[in-house]
Amino acid sequence: MTTTTTTDKPSFVYVTYITTTPEKLWEALTQGDFTEKYWGGRRVESTWEAGAPIVYRYDEGRKTDITGEVLRCEPPTVLSYTFGVDHGEATEPASRVTFELKPLGQMVRLTLTHDQFVPNSKVLQGVSRGWPGILSNLKTFLETGKPMPFGNWDKATAT
Repeated sequence: MTTTTTTDKPSFVYVTYITTTPEKLWEALTQGDFTEKYWGGRRVESTWEAGAPIVYRYDEGRKTDITGEVLRCEPPTVLSYTFGVDHGEATEPASRVTFELKPLGQMVRLTLTHDQFVPNSKVLQGVSRGWPGILSNLKTFLETGKPMPFGNWDKATAT
């Protein structure tokens, strides 16, 4: 995990290796039935075409806290979208999330780059705590078929 900050372009980068196929990892990133199992009950919704909206819903679909627009979708190698936060720190413009998937034998290297934050971003602070838990849970879920106990890692990332 790396958080880098230059004067005008702060970013967060996280790399993990998952024993799975690119296709299965792609499905886990883009299908709501998967995301709700490793992302605290959040279901992603999108048609995944460039320009299409993307939304993450939780609380059985009654609440939304992340919205954006698909920027690039090249299954199963690259997915990029804007990331607008719809709660507490939502006064910031949307940032950008990019997932890059590279097959390596029986594994896939997943690189997440979250960038285009404003200087002194509160959203960057939040995702720097959130992404490691989300992606660890994704890895655990794909490799074991069971997610981590969400409440445990969620509380650990809050400190």
